[in-house]
Formats: sequence, C-alpha cells, structure tokens
Amino acid sequence: MEHVDTLIHARWIIPVEPDNTVLAHHSLAVRDGRIVAIVPTAEALRRFDAETTQSLDEHALIPGLINAHTHLAMSLFRGLADDLPLMEWLNDHIWPAEAAWVSPEFVADGSRLAIAEMLRGGTTCFNDMYFFPDISAKVAADAHMRATVGMILIDFPTVWAANADEYITKGIQVHDHYRDHPLINAAFAPHAPYTVSNEPLERAAVLAEQMDVQLHMHIHETADELGGSQEQYGERPLARLTKLGLISPRLLAVHMTQLSNDEIGELASAGASVVHCPESNLKLASGFCPIAKLIAAGVNVALGTDGAASNNDLDMLGEMRTAALLAKAVAGDASAIPAATALRMATLNGAKALGIDKETGSLEIGKAADITAISLGGLESQPIYNPISQLVYATGRDRVSDVWVAGKQVLKGGELTTLDQHAIHQKALEWGKKIADQDQQH
Repeated sequence: MEHVDTLIHARWIIPVEPDNTVLAHHSLAVRDGRIVAIVPTAEALRRFDAETTQSLDEHALIPGLINAHTHLAMSLFRGLADDLPLMEWLNDHIWPAEAAWVSPEFVADGSRLAIAEMLRGGTTCFNDMYFFPDISAKVAADAHMRATVGMILIDFPTVWAANADEYITKGIQVHDHYRDHPLINAAFAPHAPYTVSNEPLERAAVLAEQMDVQLHMHIHETADELGGSQEQYGERPLARLTKLGLISPRLLAVHMTQLSNDEIGELASAGASVVHCPESNLKLASGFCPIAKLIAAGVNVALGTDGAASNNDLDMLGEMRTAALLAKAVAGDASAIPAATALRMATLNGAKALGIDKETGSLEIGKAADITAISLGGLESQPIYNPISQLVYATGRDRVSDVWVAGKQVLKGGELTTLDQHAIHQKALEWGKKIADQDQQH
C-alpha cells in the first residue's frame, strides 16, 4: 500500500476546479502538505495506508476559503460606533481610536482575534492591509495560516511610518524577511487614490514589477471619492491610476462600487482583479459593485470581508451568500452569480488575484492541502439536492468542523490547534473595555 500522512474520507468533495463539480463518496490523500490523490473512497481504502485517517460521512470538503481583503487588527474595533455615515464614523470614532491605540501589541492581539475567527469559519488565507504588517505576518505564521500582508503606503505620518519613503522601506523589509516563507507573502498596499499622491504610487507600481508582487488598493469605493478626484485631478481615479501604471494583472482593486461600462472593459483588458466586499459596502452605504457585468466581461472577481469594524464579521460563508443574492438584485437576473460561481470567487478567484493559484484555491493534485470540512448533516441542511447550493445558500460558519493549511490540521472538531482560544478571548475583552472608555470620552 502507498503511505500518506493524512487520508480524509468525505461524503462529498467539491474541488472548484473543474467548475461546478461534486464528487460523492470520495477521499483525499495528503503527503508532505500536498494533495497526492482524490479518488473514490473504495479505491482509497485499497490503495492508501495513512498516518492519520478521518471519516467525515456528512461533510463536504472544499478548498480553504480566501478572504481577499481584510484589516485584521480592526477586529478590536468590531461594533464601535455602528450605524453612522462613513465620514462621521471615520473622523469621529475610528481614526481617533486608531490614533489612541494602534501599536505592535494592539496589532498582535487584533490579528490573533481575527485569525482565530477566520480559521473557525473555514478561511485558510487572507490578504491584509494595516499598520505593523510585520506583526500580522508573524501572528499568521505562528498560527500556520496562509497570508499576504500589505506593504502599507499613505502620504501622511502614522505610528508605523513618517512619510512615503519610510512606508516603502519598511514594507520592503517585511517582504524580504518573508521572501522564502512557505505561507507568507507581501503585496504593496497603497491605501486609496485620495490618500496617496502620484510619485509614491508610481514608485509602488515600478517596485511591484521589480519584486514580482501584487498591488492591493481601495479604489472607486464611494461616489464622494470620484467627485474629489475630478476636483483635484480632473479625472476619475481609474483614469489617473492607469496613467501611473497601476492597472495591471498585479492589481487587486477593492470595492469598485462606481464603475462605467468603459472602465469595466479597461479592467478586463488590463487583467486586473476586483475584490468585492458586499457586506461592508452595504453597511456603509457605499454602493453596489456590478460583479455580474465584471465577470461577463472576463474580470477576475474575488471576495473579501473588509475589516470587522465595518462588516462586522470575517465570515466568508456569509459573504458568499450575500454576494450571490445581491448580484441577482443588482443585475435584475435571478441566474446571475450561481452558487458555484460564488464559491469560486471565495476560493480560486482569490488565489488568482493574489498570484498564488498554482499553490492553493482548488483541491487539485499537487496543490497545497488547504482544506475546509463543512458538515451538511444537520436538520437545517436537509434535504440536499445540490451540495454547492446548500453551502452557499443554507450553511453557516458554525458548520465548519475541520480545517487544514498546507496539510496541517489547524481546526479539529471545531477546536483550534495552533492558537489559545481562551487567551485570545480574554485579550479581546480587555481591549474592548479600554477602547469603549476612550471612545465615550472623545
């Protein structure tokens, strides 16, 4: 018999590639952190001898979910000053709170809280944009979670850096430190067109090419952003960013709620990716990203939650459902964004956007064993006609039971194996009290 490290027998395997495929009564074999076989369970029982065997008779195995846009540490601001207009929320609450509290300790504790939440919800990879990316990267590496951390870039000084030169220098140091890490990557993360001027944006575009990394940026998030750009630069942000060399296959353009048909065509021609954050966009009344049009034009569309301060969770199963339902309403078409497409957006499309689709994003032989097991055995899931539809439209993150990243089991029977859940909970309570006291005084 052939020896493997892990053998998982599942009721269904949903590999995502090929598209809209469901393999019933199949098993997945893992050796040295990689998938070596996906075969019918009867064959797996004859063929493999495993160090660890797990039978998940009521479960679907899917690729680990990929959260393509986060602000991890802002989980410590979850629920702070909800139900306010965007600029009042930012100016009167979030920015004062950041000025008061953001530090290496804050980022470490907030990142642990966020990573614990994501792993428990079946997310195996995230793409982050926040201060102290060196700290977030270390927390992710220690938790054995896959991550792309942002080399943040803003014109104005913060606790992380004093000016554009320092942001870029410190970002490159983070990139170089993790250059050969099997789970951690870095991407340039200029915050937004209205917070970064032309010269630093041009530098980021050139450096991204030289360093072979992605560019991660909030773009066309609100109508106000477009008005401000017209006033300051005489053109819309995408037109300006095109001239500066940022619109390319490296770009992850986040939000994109304000798009013309011509701009959709330009994004498709350039090979850029869009990261859709439906729940955050709804909560902040930012607008609707036309994902059905984008996908029809050939644009790669991934999914993100945004930060827990504006969502208020990091639940990618919930995000999939919202994305699919909202797209139907926006397009006026009930067949827009079927369940399989929503699942692809939350997995393989995210990997493509991050440039790691050869490594993860689908359950395929040779890829990293980034796997999420979701129970469909409960009363609320019955009856099951189509497991993919059931996952997207009728399943919550509470049904996630087991998660593997690069073959290592990081969630087992609903329990985290690489993080101290009790300690994370206590730290979150302590931060909550301090932040609430300060916000009330403000």
